[in-house]
Amino acid sequence: MSRTQRLRGERGFSLIETMIGLCLLLIVAAGVLPLSLLALKISENQGHLMARATEYAEDKLEQLMSLAYGDVVSDTRVFPAVTNGGNGLTPGGGIDTSAPVHLYVDYLTREGALIASSDGKPPEGWFYQRVWRVELVGSADVKNCPTSASPSQICLKRITVTATVKMPAQGGNGIVPRATVTALKTYPF
Repeated sequence: MSRTQRLRGERGFSLIETMIGLCLLLIVAAGVLPLSLLALKISENQGHLMARATEYAEDKLEQLMSLAYGDVVSDTRVFPAVTNGGNGLTPGGGIDTSAPVHLYVDYLTREGALIASSDGKPPEGWFYQRVWRVELVGSADVKNCPTSASPSQICLKRITVTATVKMPAQGGNGIVPRATVTALKTYPF
């Protein structure tokens, strides 16, 4: 086998073939780029904002759990809670963020600072909304807890807090980050 025949059998890619391959690679990369951007937006929306909403829901739940079982006057819409002007752990409220119940809702800025809202309407500049519900659970005579609680009677309140974001960040297909946490509070604690 001569040297010329051997070189023909070992041909590489020409410059034109390399350019065509790079153009095809560029077209594929340009097609995948929007998916990367969408994934980045969804990660921001469902990752960071969901984690913050969960953190704020847990914070509100801890604040409510720190109240006495029979507290019906503390205002937990401010921090620290004041001992008048609120409803404490009075049964009521709701977890529907589209229809918040007055005295069972508060609002936070994007940075997590509490914004005062005396009339229950959303204040200017809010980004996170927290709503909560307090329910009596336990024995049939639970409405008399703790005033006439017997040792065999179970006095429980279920506290549920839902936190959500005003509007999702760009992208995320309109999925609003939302977190709900629940705990039971027992008498006398």
